[in-house]
Amino acid sequence: MKVPLSWLREFADVPADPAAVSARMASCGFAVEDLTGDVIDFEITANRPDCLSVYGMAREAAAAFNVDLKAPELVPTPDGAAAVKVSIGDPGCARYALFVADVTVGPSPEWLAARLTAAGVRPINNVVDISNYVMIELGHPMHAFDVAKLGGPEIHVRRARAGEKLKTLDGHDRTLDETMLVIADKDKAVAIAGVMGGADSEVSAGTTRIAVESAWFQPASVRATSKRVGLKTEASIRFERGADLGAPVRALARVRALLQKTGAGRVVGPVCDVFPHPAPARTIGLGRAHLARLLGDTVPDGDVERILTKLGFALTAGSQGWSAGVPSFRIDVMREADLIEDVGRHWGFDRIPATFPALRTAPRPSFPGVARARAVRRLLCGAGLQEAVTFTFIEDAWAATFAPEGDRVALTNPLSEKFATLRPSLTPGLVDSLAHSRRRESETVQLFEIGTVFSPTAGERQRVGWVLTGSRGHHWSGYAGPLGFTDTKGIAALLATTFSRDIDVAQGPDLPWCVEGRRARLVLAGAPVGWIGQLQTTRGLAAGDEVYAGEIDLDALGAGAPAIQPIAPLPRYPSIVRDLSIVISDRLPAADVRGTIRRNAPATLVTVREFDRYQGRGMPAGQVSLSLRLTFRGADRTLTDSEVQQAVDAIVAALVREHSAVLRGGSDGQRTE
Repeated sequence: MKVPLSWLREFADVPADPAAVSARMASCGFAVEDLTGDVIDFEITANRPDCLSVYGMAREAAAAFNVDLKAPELVPTPDGAAAVKVSIGDPGCARYALFVADVTVGPSPEWLAARLTAAGVRPINNVVDISNYVMIELGHPMHAFDVAKLGGPEIHVRRARAGEKLKTLDGHDRTLDETMLVIADKDKAVAIAGVMGGADSEVSAGTTRIAVESAWFQPASVRATSKRVGLKTEASIRFERGADLGAPVRALARVRALLQKTGAGRVVGPVCDVFPHPAPARTIGLGRAHLARLLGDTVPDGDVERILTKLGFALTAGSQGWSAGVPSFRIDVMREADLIEDVGRHWGFDRIPATFPALRTAPRPSFPGVARARAVRRLLCGAGLQEAVTFTFIEDAWAATFAPEGDRVALTNPLSEKFATLRPSLTPGLVDSLAHSRRRESETVQLFEIGTVFSPTAGERQRVGWVLTGSRGHHWSGYAGPLGFTDTKGIAALLATTFSRDIDVAQGPDLPWCVEGRRARLVLAGAPVGWIGQLQTTRGLAAGDEVYAGEIDLDALGAGAPAIQPIAPLPRYPSIVRDLSIVISDRLPAADVRGTIRRNAPATLVTVREFDRYQGRGMPAGQVSLSLRLTFRGADRTLTDSEVQQAVDAIVAALVREHSAVLRGGSDGQRTE
């Protein structure tokens, strides 16, 4: 909200120094976005529509500087019959006021045009400029119709008809529907209520008689209509936040004063004010004890009364506190705490002593997922990854890459197309973050995120996802090589080990977003709990970039933090290593081979690791040579060669029996460590 200080000082005798006014208003809770010359640009939060005006900010300034608030010049309503008939046919409009005036359209006075320009509004002509001037000054939007262009001297507030057309003041043809509130003459719509007027009834150079409307429309109705027609105007911004129900007639009185002051027109007849259901007065109690407890300090009664009175509240003192009549423009004040906030803002939060609140009860235990997420965060940060936090809403086309149509949750009223769908996976946001980092010349990027994903079938689930690209860095012995599939698999294994869960790796033909041959499902107790692989899509990245990713369902791993792993002593007895090379089907997962070995080996087998895979010349079609390293160790003694050989023979027999494996050259070797 751009406020020229000279305009504000018409209503409140504040210092002429914009910097001083800006600093004092900032101490009362108003963020200042910019200060250019005489103009202070305030950032007004959505709950304070009363401050979207010069007079509203002057009211706050009067309380801040303890000066009187001056009322704007108004012209009372003349007597007589209304020149235009008004009817309200929809509850979306609670009040509609209007008067008619004969005008001479021309340029605005220099002072008026200069103030509009300083406030960020383009001057058009004296009639339109006066309505815009009052909107900026008092915060209540209005609109002027050319009476000669209306279909008879009557105005109706109604819902639009299906398919009804209206060309708005911006020159675009709009197709309306039954959800939209319109202002209409006897034949057609002439304005979209609370958003924008129609071009066919606009004030032009040849206009001689105008009808000026000032109304109150339901915020939800204006917000929905503005969204549907794609129009965000100064009027809709104010109406959708909540206009002052008591302002329409007062705003018209200000327009009449300016028409008279500038010589732009002469009022014909009185104001027609249709107000079928006046709102009852609101009163809120304010207790001294609660005020002191909530603020943490005692504010003198005189200061409480001074602050709230200058802010427009009607106070009645009582033995325990006050009864405050809430003005119609303060739609944000709903309870006692809101009054206490106003007192605190203008009393000065800096004057309240800093004290620790007294704890009367023990804090509730955290949700188990909090401790789990904290443990996973500590684990992955220790592994060299950096945490990312991305949006829960993503583009539907981007979500479709990772989930089919029936497994996506679309938003009914998204902020934009980029936020149209609840994310079915953490990977889209992580890929965008990774691309952002690569564009800033980060060669190696390793990110993870802990967050919620959404599915119409599975509901909300907490997952951890990660993406990797670049190199492993440099080792003392040389270049360590690029990050690859084994790295993303290693992160999954690290998580599984930490949670003491046996997660198997299985083929993932249902992972179309991953490169075939470099993708796998993560399986726990026969049920899929995640995936790993190289991504097919690398949106925002260079063509040669390889990105490896993975996700695991944390809810499936456990409800709380992983158990603390006991520290095991170093082994006292040496281990014996045997290498095996077998020929098996190239479609057999390595996890199945490891499972067979584990089931048929004694407890002395401590690790199984694949260290070579060969497929090509010399191998039968559809076959692959897989080399495995088996490590045996006894917990209470040194194993003998015969014990190890018996175990190897049992393993080989099981591989032959279950997978038709062929042993290449017998046992490849033995060594003791």
